[in-house]
Amino acid sequence: MRPDGDMAGVLRRNIEVMRAQRREQAEAAPWPQRLAQRITDFAGSMGFVLLHLLIFGGWIISNLWGPEFWRFDPTLVILAMAASVEAIFLSTFVLISQNRMAAAEHGRAELDLQINLLAEHEITRLIDLVGRLAAHAGLASDDPGLDDLRRDVAPEVVLDHISQANEEDHDRGS
Repeated sequence: MRPDGDMAGVLRRNIEVMRAQRREQAEAAPWPQRLAQRITDFAGSMGFVLLHLLIFGGWIISNLWGPEFWRFDPTLVILAMAASVEAIFLSTFVLISQNRMAAAEHGRAELDLQINLLAEHEITRLIDLVGRLAAHAGLASDDPGLDDLRRDVAPEVVLDHISQANEEDHDRGS
């Protein structure tokens, strides 16, 4: 058996679970959010750039250098207004998409935190178990840091310390 055989299966399973979750979240999103995402995806593509080059280029050429009967916007005021309205809507669609991405990122950060807390708890238990096995075998350690490692970390204490440090930095103007 390959040493990474089981790990490859676990990784494959995890990747599939993550893909399925992303699909479910995308399908569960309300239609206005899905529409905003599609518009944002298109607006961020080269097709969008080329379409605008053609439309704006054609508009400008026809109104500045085209025959007189083609000139429907010789001062390009209508073009400027249309571009402004388009920019308002596009920025709104981008903000909607960013809000959705931020919510998804928040969920991933929560999952990451929970996994890290679980791993920390399991490692603490393993350190304690190895310490007891070593003591039972008569192999005592004189490492003073082991006692600290045998204690679970309380996330609320860590968060309090981080908040306090951030407040101190803010008060100092950093």
